Amino acid sequence: MDQFHIIIIIIIIIIIIIIIIIIIIIITIITTTTTTTTTTITVIIEVTGTMSKSFRKYVSKIPRNHDIKELQKTAILGTAHILQKVLT
Repeated sequence: MDQFHIIIIIIIIIIIIIIIIIIIIIITIITTTTTTTTTTITVIIEVTGTMSKSFRKYVSKIPRNHDIKELQKTAILGTAHILQKVLT
């Protein structure tokens, strides 16, 4: 190999090292800015609008006020919409 090829290989290696350093910096920034915790709360309203006995306890863990009658109505209307799409 002549000197030109060796210089090109050295430049490519330097570029790859710089790219790896940039990726490490980006990953570090992302992990430090996204330190929020999440909690999954499973809330199930059946097709007919019925709920489990512990439904109110789980809904109370969700921020903001939620009207249970509205949630039931939404579940029933959503089911009716799905049925309408499937049956037509």
